[in-house]
Amino acid sequence: MAGTKTAFWVLCIFTLLWGYVVQMVSSDPGINLLSIACSQYKVGSFPLFAANINSSFSQLRDQLKNGENKYFATVQQPAGEEPVYAMVQCRKYLSTADCLACFNDAFTRILNCSAASGAHVVLYGCFLRYESNSFFDQSNQDGHRGVCENQTTETKGNFSYSVAVEHLLSDLIIATPKINGVYAASKRELRPPPAGGVGGNVTVYGVTQCLETISQKGCQDCLQQGFNDLRRCFPKTAASAVNVGCFLRFSNSPFVRDNQTTDILPFLRNGRSSKKIIIAAVVGGGIGGGILLLAVAIVLWCKVSRRQKALPKGDILGVTELQGPVNYGYKDLKVATKNFSEEYKLGEGGFGEVFKGVLKNGKVAAVKKLSLGRSRRAKEEFQSEVKIISNVHHRNLVRLLGCCSSGPEPLLVYEYMANSSLDKLLFGEKKGSLSWKQRMDIVLGTARGLAYLHEDFYMCIIHRDVKTGNILLDDDFQPKIADFGLARLLPESRTHLDTKLAGTMGYTSPEYTLYGQLSEKADTYSYGVVVLEIISGQKSSELRQDEVAEYLLKKVWKLYESGMHTQLVDETISQDEYPKEEAKKVMEIALMCTQPSPSMRPTMSEVVMLLKSEGSVQLYQPLAKPALIDSNANFLPEMSGSTGSLTSNATCSISGVYGR
Repeated sequence: MAGTKTAFWVLCIFTLLWGYVVQMVSSDPGINLLSIACSQYKVGSFPLFAANINSSFSQLRDQLKNGENKYFATVQQPAGEEPVYAMVQCRKYLSTADCLACFNDAFTRILNCSAASGAHVVLYGCFLRYESNSFFDQSNQDGHRGVCENQTTETKGNFSYSVAVEHLLSDLIIATPKINGVYAASKRELRPPPAGGVGGNVTVYGVTQCLETISQKGCQDCLQQGFNDLRRCFPKTAASAVNVGCFLRFSNSPFVRDNQTTDILPFLRNGRSSKKIIIAAVVGGGIGGGILLLAVAIVLWCKVSRRQKALPKGDILGVTELQGPVNYGYKDLKVATKNFSEEYKLGEGGFGEVFKGVLKNGKVAAVKKLSLGRSRRAKEEFQSEVKIISNVHHRNLVRLLGCCSSGPEPLLVYEYMANSSLDKLLFGEKKGSLSWKQRMDIVLGTARGLAYLHEDFYMCIIHRDVKTGNILLDDDFQPKIADFGLARLLPESRTHLDTKLAGTMGYTSPEYTLYGQLSEKADTYSYGVVVLEIISGQKSSELRQDEVAEYLLKKVWKLYESGMHTQLVDETISQDEYPKEEAKKVMEIALMCTQPSPSMRPTMSEVVMLLKSEGSVQLYQPLAKPALIDSNANFLPEMSGSTGSLTSNATCSISGVYGR
């Protein structure tokens, strides 16, 4: 009898605790802020616009409360001089009350944008946005990012945790665009090895959601971008991806109940998960776990081996998109470059000589000889890095077609750029041949290429040697960045001060030059210098003798302080050819990029956003003099001052490539 009573009370206590846990999960409106952004543009008639906004938000609230769709609502107020388009979306694991609570919180926050013509707020539980133009079909926007939580997985199997997250999100990304309501929630369990590992089960929870007004392809593209943004957070226990068209979130803490998950299996390829595997967390180190790990390793090795054998041999008949690097024959490349003759030599960069190559099919390519070590380790690293670089595809990055490792030195084969490098058009015999529009296209295109390397590729790549000589121009004078991703191949004996191999004096940031601290903000600094050279036609390292001898950065800051921005513009460009406000704006953005502290510089995606926006950048003014380094790697006295905190950003590695 006593045992029965004990069991009864245990059951009661368990039921109460379970109810409390369920209430915790279901009653959280998710009002923690992930992102808020206000447009730089102001409305013409604020009273009318404010009235339209208030009316729009009131209608959104009514739709969430009384409409058929309790999680998504849109409003259009196109009448009058100040039209308003508004949207709200809640996560479908929220109750109606929690959705309304999240909306109210987002509404309070978005009012801080005042008279801005557009704004959006992203909370864990909901998304709220308004604009003066229709945006309902927009799926991607500059400024997308992954928001990582601080805690890292403590289990020794954090690699397996990251793999579980990847597989879970990959399945959700495949399924979500096909599901009515474009929303899915699922979970993935990691079990300890069968030999009795420690740590117990770990469960990963994931949610993906798209706006119900965008296309299926737009949803897919947005979710894939969010997945790329989240990879930088591994092996954090939780993170969210923020974009205007979709939302992704994963966590090892339950934010959805089991009865709120989605059966995504019917929506996966062939009705089955493309990555449905049982993942054993490597936490025990027992015999059973070791056997399982060995079995998994053998399977993966076999798959990789088959893929390597499937790589096409380089008969130089062309390259198929997205198939990886072609293995070219050394003899074929030797013939293509006329035995690497001086006649075919295009130049010499930080990593070796570059030659023009006429291939068997008549196409022209650029063949780079790499000056690397000849050890077995160097060859292995060469193969590894080439596989990474060959998968980088962006219109503003030079395409790597293939490689050759069978000769006396490793060779890389790139697409050929007809108009050579930017420095030759700015400072060489063709100086002054670039129009203002062409220069602005180069400024924007280069920013886009760097933003892709830093934030959009699944691995973060720091260039380390952004300069005009590494920006090539195609037939239409569109920029393509060269030599990215090669920094990791440098011999360890080479330091960052070796200007021929990993950075060029005049372009390298102060924290990298002086202290060896590297982050993607080092590329931002170099980009800022390049922009100033593009505008002025003056080399950053050139001590120009005008009224007084001044380096470019010092000259620019003096012009900025005195409000004489247009005096910086290359004298070969007619004053009628460029808008004065545009010249001022681009100059100020470049100064922001060359701020002395990395934390004061914008990210490259923010630079793209600023360049594409209309009007000035008054909210983002440079605060301090640029940091200028002389040839002896010291701060010049007149440019010294507060340098802020020179700490390394761990998002990307010092070697130049880091797996997110």
